[in-house]
Amino acid sequence: YLKISKLALAFAIIHSKPPGKSAKEYTEYLAKAVSEQDFGWKWKVEVLEAEVLRLRQELLLIRISPRFCLENRKQDTSAETLLGQESIKPTSYSSQLEDSGCDVCNDSAFDSLGIASDFHQSEHNVNTSKHWLERVPPLNLCHTSKEQSLAAPVHFLQRLLEIRNLSEGGILQADFSELENDSFTICNSVSQLLDGLTVFYNSPKFPAPSFLTEGVSVLISLINDTKLSNHVLKKCFKKIEEFKKTLIEIILRNRSVNRFQALHSVSQTLGLLGKNNILRSSLISLLLSEVRQFAEQLLQAHQVQSMYDITHYENIFLLCMILEQLLQNETEQSNISSSDYGGEEKIKFLKSLDQIILHLSDEFPLFSLYLWRVSVLLNSGQMQ
Repeated sequence: YLKISKLALAFAIIHSKPPGKSAKEYTEYLAKAVSEQDFGWKWKVEVLEAEVLRLRQELLLIRISPRFCLENRKQDTSAETLLGQESIKPTSYSSQLEDSGCDVCNDSAFDSLGIASDFHQSEHNVNTSKHWLERVPPLNLCHTSKEQSLAAPVHFLQRLLEIRNLSEGGILQADFSELENDSFTICNSVSQLLDGLTVFYNSPKFPAPSFLTEGVSVLISLINDTKLSNHVLKKCFKKIEEFKKTLIEIILRNRSVNRFQALHSVSQTLGLLGKNNILRSSLISLLLSEVRQFAEQLLQAHQVQSMYDITHYENIFLLCMILEQLLQNETEQSNISSSDYGGEEKIKFLKSLDQIILHLSDEFPLFSLYLWRVSVLLNSGQMQ
């Protein structure tokens, strides 16, 4: 039946083709017309799905804290003026972007964005609620941009965090058990935030938009919050793991000439994610795996005197720096058991490390030094 249908369609196209056009040209024209119609419908569906998610977000906030949403509506008029203001102005990051971006060896790399320290202060400051109470405007059904796709989940999660802060201070009553009843909304909001961050990290702009920095701040605060992190990590753990793998791939495959500015921002986000106790173990395993595989490939290329990927070699140092920073943090936190950190990848990494360092130390002294420093941290008393 399928063959007969295809044959009938072919005859219909041949008989209906206009004069001066071949059957192939007319077929390609019809295929293009149909695909454009499909694209239009897909776009409309995506816009409507985004609007449905926004409405579900508002409904979830109402269920968690009706009083918060009532106060939110009262501030609609003042919110219009606030929406145009920047909420975060990372001076240290903007000044860094004026540099060539080649200096990636700063020990304070993970704090240069000001994300961890600035947001930690605002976490306990009730006076910041005026900004967080901004009402998210309805989605423009005629136009959706990358900025809007990232701004929508950021605003929702900001408001959720502010409810959490106000309830913690006894100012507001909130029922966070509603998050269990509506896992769809929280999962899709976090997924939308991660997808938005991935888009901007794949195509970075300089200077970095303020909402990108704000999005990272919201993500880190969400997974570090004692009450909200259980809901987020339990329901979005797989998506966050994929996000970490994507960031590592972005670092490794970037080949632009002046790429270190963009990669520095990505490495900071990975470092901040690794500060979470739940996410740290899997991130260490991922980094150990990538560094080990590259070390083995470099050793093989060195032994047979073949060419190796110099860009990959340069980018791998960022992963080594992140890995060393995470392991150092572990050794400093003596109250946390680290016996399982790295797991199987730790064993694989240490198994043939001595031979790799021995053969590569003359030709690649800096990389060998990084491998040795990581091995020392893995073998330290705190990591066993």
